[in-house]
Amino acid sequence: MDLPQAAIGPGMAVFSRYAGVLESTGKKMTVRSALARINEILDEVLNEQEGDFDATTRFAIAWYRQHGYGTGIFGDADNLARARNTAVDALDRDGILASRAGKVTLIKPDDLDAAYDVLADSSTSAWEALHHLARILATDGVPAAGAFLAAALSRPDAAIDPDMIKELAFLLFSIAEKNKWSADALVFNTLATSWPDLIEASRSAPLETQGRLDEED
Repeated sequence: MDLPQAAIGPGMAVFSRYAGVLESTGKKMTVRSALARINEILDEVLNEQEGDFDATTRFAIAWYRQHGYGTGIFGDADNLARARNTAVDALDRDGILASRAGKVTLIKPDDLDAAYDVLADSSTSAWEALHHLARILATDGVPAAGAFLAAALSRPDAAIDPDMIKELAFLLFSIAEKNKWSADALVFNTLATSWPDLIEASRSAPLETQGRLDEED
């Protein structure tokens, strides 16, 4: 699912189709300049997608872009949350971050509660669903992750959209790769490349297995 490479291929195909491609200044465009322009457009497309996510996910994306899974100052997180019509305390209660002693840290997939029940959660988000999905995929494989996805998609409030989770995986991979967070990039890349299998597994998984999977964890 190497998104940059997927964008570079068609872009460079256009670039190499002609004897020369001109910059707006009239100078001949170099390969380096063409690659920079392709990546610039890719960033624009990914950034435009952020407005489609729920408030919790928009906050988490912005905080992740600045800090990754590192620690930041509560005041900065509070300002960021307010701008997205949410609150740090609510995000802490929702289990996507830890807010302690004036410091805020997003919770990694590995550190999430293995007993989490997506159907019992009164409020969830694309961010939370993706991270639990990544955790289950890493520890229990595709069938268990598919069962979790099936349960998430069966919520009466329709809070989870599979397309949003897939787009979020692409976006977070792009952010991680750009910041050279190789471990994070691998997690999101694995989730994205496994997506067709996860969808297939979710369609064949009985919802009653969700409770059993949580107990086994």
